[in-house]
Amino acid sequence: MDNPFDKEYIETCKVELQAHGAGAAAAKINAYLKELDDIQLNIAITGETGSGKSTFVNAFRGIDNMDERAAPTGYKETTMDVHSYPHPNFPNVTLWDLPGIGTTKFPADQYLQRVGFERFDFFIIVSADRFRENDVMIAKAIRDMKKRFYFVRSKIDQDIANTKISQREFNAQKTLADIRNDCIQALEKHHVESPQVFLVSSFDLQLYDFHLLEETLERELPEHKRDTLLLALPNFNLGIIKKKKEALQSKISFRAAPERIAAEKKAVVRSVSERWRLKEECLKKQFLQPVKRETPSPG
Repeated sequence: MDNPFDKEYIETCKVELQAHGAGAAAAKINAYLKELDDIQLNIAITGETGSGKSTFVNAFRGIDNMDERAAPTGYKETTMDVHSYPHPNFPNVTLWDLPGIGTTKFPADQYLQRVGFERFDFFIIVSADRFRENDVMIAKAIRDMKKRFYFVRSKIDQDIANTKISQREFNAQKTLADIRNDCIQALEKHHVESPQVFLVSSFDLQLYDFHLLEETLERELPEHKRDTLLLALPNFNLGIIKKKKEALQSKISFRAAPERIAAEKKAVVRSVSERWRLKEECLKKQFLQPVKRETPSPG
């Protein structure tokens, strides 16, 4: 996965190597690696009581509702305040479970200010039914604040199961299309333009639209945050695993270079000039040659 953020640092390392030698280039590499590790991604999840947003928070983080790190779930309102849930493996990625809009503590006209909207990279608005007035209200407020938002229609597995029982001639694709169109029409009726609606089952992310949500988020995030999101996503299908492999392979050259330099420092060589010549040669091979990427085998 080519990342212009990587390419920029490759060019910077080339300059450091040519101008100041191997030590300066290695320091630049380590600074870059720290920058990557420190990239923060804050995702806000909101919706009305019973929408399944807490379960979605857990599924997005790759854990189930019984995990001790899970956001509490239940039929009654379990989110009464803003709660942060760091990713268990990538603590720089945080999902924020927000209370429903329109409560006494979070009135609709003050909602975004009360939850601290400026910290979030984007919002996901979750509903287990058609999206309602409060959902539309928050979507418009987010839009006015120049932030991105996405609609997730949750509990699709339940809808499919219920429809299958109640209809003699059941058609899963037609049912999904009807649900999606119903959501879109309800939002457009309230003047939400071109709403992005994703049908999701938090208990089985490989089904329905979660892969489309992932692709949309990856495409619309700033370039330097895309790998941060990608690596934190659950491994819900083979495609996401391949993407993660590519993202990690693109970082191997950076992470290997400082260790190679350290190994060279311990090597016994005949002179100081020879020692520096070997260091520079190693880094030149690393950064002055075109990067050849391994093409994943099909299947």
